[in-house]
Amino acid sequence: MRKIAIVGSPNVGKSVMFNNLTGSYATVSNYPGTTVEVLRGKARIGSEEFEVIDTPGMYSFLPITEEERVSRAIILDEQPCVILHIIDAKNLERMLPLTLQFLEAGLLVILVLNIIDEVRDLGINIDVLHLEKELNIPVVETVSTTGEGMDILKGRIEEHVKRFC
Repeated sequence: MRKIAIVGSPNVGKSVMFNNLTGSYATVSNYPGTTVEVLRGKARIGSEEFEVIDTPGMYSFLPITEEERVSRAIILDEQPCVILHIIDAKNLERMLPLTLQFLEAGLLVILVLNIIDEVRDLGINIDVLHLEKELNIPVVETVSTTGEGMDILKGRIEEHVKRFC
């Protein structure tokens, strides 16, 4: 079964995104040799079923904390087909360095601009098409708490899998 890893900083909506994709079904386990919890579940996207992994929060792909070490190990050891980098769209500039680290490592990433409703409320416009072109990866706007953008995200995952996995 192909894997999708959900990654990003703490408090960006990773677990809500996990619940949206998996229908809230999860198996919680400690990563071997640690007390760090990892959520795993299954999601049907298109005609395919995926294992979805909700990784602990990370700020950098160069780990400092135990949580970052576990997230990095999952990404490198389990080699997910798709990495969903969930970011708080209000803090795009602060969160893009991790996206760039993933890309420099040669990982297949979809950038998810979550909490986009708050960005709109602030009157900020993010040029998603320009961002996609500059990064050369799919970029999707979502509001994980309402489910906004989930259909688009699933479609982009499906396209990505057909193209790269």
